[in-house]
Amino acid sequence: MVLFADFMGGYGRAIVMDHGHGITTRYGHLANFAVAIGQYIHRGDTIGYVGLSGRSTGPHLHYEVRINDTPVNPHKYLRLTFAHSGGFAAGS
Repeated sequence: MVLFADFMGGYGRAIVMDHGHGITTRYGHLANFAVAIGQYIHRGDTIGYVGLSGRSTGPHLHYEVRINDTPVNPHKYLRLTFAHSGGFAAGS
């Protein structure tokens, strides 16, 4: 569920998702949002668009996984393949 979709300091336009069990993800430096607070999303849904808002030197996505609000290495939580993602989209 979308917990936050607004400006978040150095993250710029950011989205915070609650995945349950104390796991949240953050997506920062977005150009625009495609979700609203309280919305439930599913794998493959577009939630926002790559940008350079906040403290950023160029367009990119800041992706962060937190467990009980502590940042952790996201590698073990990524199961994304190009075939399952519906492709990647950038823009505003």
